[in-house]
Amino acid sequence: MFMSGREFRESLKACKPSVYVNGRKVKSVAGDAGLAPGVNAIGLTYDYALRPELAPLMRAQQHTSGQEVNRLIHVARSSADLLNKLEAVRLVCQETGCAQRYLSGDAFSALYQSTHRTDQDCGSEYHQRFLAYMHDAQERDLTCAVAMTDGKGDRAKRPHEQESPDSHVRIVGRRRGGIVVSGVKAIVTGAPYVHEILVMPGRNMTEADAAYAVCCAVPVDAKGLTIVARPAGRPGEAAAKFSGKYGQSTGVCLFDRVFVPWERVFLAGEWQHAGFLTHTYATHHRHTCIGARAGFGDLLIGAGALMTEANGIDLERAHNLREQMVELIKIVEGFFACGVAASVYAAADPSGNVMPDAVFSNIAKLLLATQIYDMHRLAHHVSGGLIVSLPGPDEDHNPATAARLADVLRGNPEIPYDKRIEVARFIEDLTASNQGGWYSLISLHGGGSPEAMKKQIWRNYPVGNKVELVERLLDRGVLADPARKIKRNRQPGRCCDTGCVVSGAPQMVPLPKPSVTRKKPRPAVRKTAK
Repeated sequence: MFMSGREFRESLKACKPSVYVNGRKVKSVAGDAGLAPGVNAIGLTYDYALRPELAPLMRAQQHTSGQEVNRLIHVARSSADLLNKLEAVRLVCQETGCAQRYLSGDAFSALYQSTHRTDQDCGSEYHQRFLAYMHDAQERDLTCAVAMTDGKGDRAKRPHEQESPDSHVRIVGRRRGGIVVSGVKAIVTGAPYVHEILVMPGRNMTEADAAYAVCCAVPVDAKGLTIVARPAGRPGEAAAKFSGKYGQSTGVCLFDRVFVPWERVFLAGEWQHAGFLTHTYATHHRHTCIGARAGFGDLLIGAGALMTEANGIDLERAHNLREQMVELIKIVEGFFACGVAASVYAAADPSGNVMPDAVFSNIAKLLLATQIYDMHRLAHHVSGGLIVSLPGPDEDHNPATAARLADVLRGNPEIPYDKRIEVARFIEDLTASNQGGWYSLISLHGGGSPEAMKKQIWRNYPVGNKVELVERLLDRGVLADPARKIKRNRQPGRCCDTGCVVSGAPQMVPLPKPSVTRKKPRPAVRKTAK
């Protein structure tokens, strides 16, 4: 079943979660103005899957069930699947900035691998439980939030050492029918307006932390679950040309003795496997973030070009500004290219799905995390200071000032003043408002800190291969000791012209090309009377 965006909103009305936004109790998340931009963003992922020209990209066949499902909740089986996911995520984030729903698919992919691995090691039945849950969620076209980051407490201490045991979610009881969990998960993307919350461990565990090694699926309106959230975007603000329509809420999820039936439990105390689940999810999610931030980058590139035009600047002649635009393009397409490489060099997992290459996934995420500020700077450079020095939107309708402002603040005479300031406020919204700061921070720390990505790059990069190369060229066989740590990290060579695509990969689905129309000359604009 494929829902539409309208049906998604209707489905939320059936949920009765306990949600607070800015200190007030939310009566209905589907109809709450403060959450509407977030609901709109996820709703678009439903509508895009129903558009015939986008269906080949936005839909995929789940190999474990034969069902056709939304690409954003699909478990990839090939390099082409990963490439199509990147393109689909970039497409929806071009429109929404952050479509959020792709976290569901990242979690499904990680759980698919981790439950299979845990069963092989422990003789458990988690994999079949998860498959049943995933197939049901895909059949009903649900959206799940991922609750991975704990409150953490004192960062110098492990979960079991915290003064407040509820700083991490943990198992506080076991019954014949399931488990009971308590604690807190922070920074849960889209938490108020989803169907399910997937609780996952946020770090590796020791045996003493076994109670904290828990993974389960909880309905958003489960008894004992309270969500304390922020508004999505900047709803109701006249200057919010983008985030008034699309945005993202994040929530703190408070679990107070929430009962979870066994069929919804995918890890319960097997502490040795918590770290693998965390690592696997992080790799899938960082890979997906590449497409999301590339979509955001597309917004900045387009807005920057429009702003220079509105300012009366021809980028074909203004070499200094064209150079800045090229720099912005280089950043966006540079980290996206790493995402393509991570897809091409994906590795088949024993469970039957594929894992994006960890090195390229983490390099791309590190690039976008640290260069998001450069993206903002470049957008500011080509756009000029007008984007933050304009009078507020209320002046647009002030009879005492509006006509005069429209006359003296026009740039390109062929572009009306109102069109110029619309683009300026769009860029301000994305880069210089509180929403712009939010995009910067979520890009920097979303999916893990830059330090976490650096660790993964170092752990997975084949430094040993490079050492062997140089020692061979220097004829230093005397040091060829396999026990040397610097030489342990190796990987097979990447030796083929087309890349190491996982066997059996279907052809990648191309994005639909827009029809080309001849650009009509702009009509002459009559000056506003003073």
